[in-house]
Amino acid sequence: MNPLISTASVIVPGLGIRLASIGPGIGRGTAAGQAVEGIVRQPQAKEKIQGTLLLSNFNNL
Repeated sequence: MNPLISTASVIVPGLGIRLASIGPGIGRGTAAGQAVEGIVRQPQAKEKIQGTLLLSNFNNL
């Protein structure tokens, strides 16, 4: 087998997985940031906001 093909068949899937994980990582970070902002604005809603955030994070696993 060609060494270039065997090397590419190992490297390319790893790069694809890394690129595919960028979007969900940004989305989770944005959701967490918005949750913190919501807690700062309405401290009395802390438990509800945290519960919703945790539920959405576990649902996306």
